[in-house]
Amino acid sequence: MLGKLGVSCAHMSKAETSYMIKAIKVTGGNLSWDSWEGPGEPPADHVEIEVVWTAINRADLMQRAGVYPPPPGASDILGLEVSGRIASVGPDVTQFKPGDEVCALLTGGGYATRVVVPAVQVLPIPKGLTLEKAAAIPEVFATAWLNLYHEAALKPGERVLLHAGASGLGTAVIQLATAFGNPVFATAGDKTKLEVCRSLGASGVWNRNEGSFIDAVTAWGGVDMVLDPVGGKYIAEDQRVLNVDGRIVLIGLMGGRMAEVDLGIMLIKRQRLIGSTLRSRTVEDKGEVMQALYRHVWPLLAAGQIEPLIDSTWPIEQVEDAMAYVAENRNTGKVLLKISD
Repeated sequence: MLGKLGVSCAHMSKAETSYMIKAIKVTGGNLSWDSWEGPGEPPADHVEIEVVWTAINRADLMQRAGVYPPPPGASDILGLEVSGRIASVGPDVTQFKPGDEVCALLTGGGYATRVVVPAVQVLPIPKGLTLEKAAAIPEVFATAWLNLYHEAALKPGERVLLHAGASGLGTAVIQLATAFGNPVFATAGDKTKLEVCRSLGASGVWNRNEGSFIDAVTAWGGVDMVLDPVGGKYIAEDQRVLNVDGRIVLIGLMGGRMAEVDLGIMLIKRQRLIGSTLRSRTVEDKGEVMQALYRHVWPLLAAGQIEPLIDSTWPIEQVEDAMAYVAENRNTGKVLLKISD
């Protein structure tokens, strides 16, 4: 069965499609690796990437389940990040050429052999890293930078409470915050994951299965920011450990969309609750985040000071099993899908 590959910011006419690709198709929650029409020539400020690796993110699971549709104009193919080689470039693109090894932040379309993406959302892979390692960078490090240093505007020395610390995002946040002088207290669901959090730089940890984190975080000295992908009942507890002028940045709803907020504490301690997503932001916004990564984070990656933590790799034909593995919270770090050689 033939589908049509969506392009991040432009719709291609039928006359412009000239070859076939393969991509993951979602039908009633089921996945299949099928043939699709290729995206054709990239628009003027876009590039076309021959995908070698992609990665699984929570958003992919939610989109598959029908509860997180792609933004208007985005591809309905899963996949928010890739690494690979430039296949072709639009006429206005001067920073890349065919054959360049790159990684990219996407609005969708990563579970495919080719993808077209705005050039500002693409970066050369960090020096010394493989395409495999590079595939684990864009979504989690962009999300980490956006929320730590843009939304929360962390200052050196300010302290962070991080939930789901052993996730792909969590392992990036711990390393990034620690590298920039922001101590991290991480929560996770088992001893092994907490040991990984400590090894990456977390100076405080808590097993969420042992009850509330309030006393442990308070004894640690409280925090200036909470990065919370859980929501639900965690919000009220987050408030209890925030210092004056503290910020809660909500980036997910794994614990539910309804929460109790103590407005008295919020008012007296000047707390802020910030909702944040990356996927629906403009191309310009995403480009600014990627350039910030290139300036501030790429040198750390090239120096080996920080690195993406990869839990496991799976062939794209085993995407069902790989997504089930992530859904069961069995991973520590990123789970990658191999698309091609």
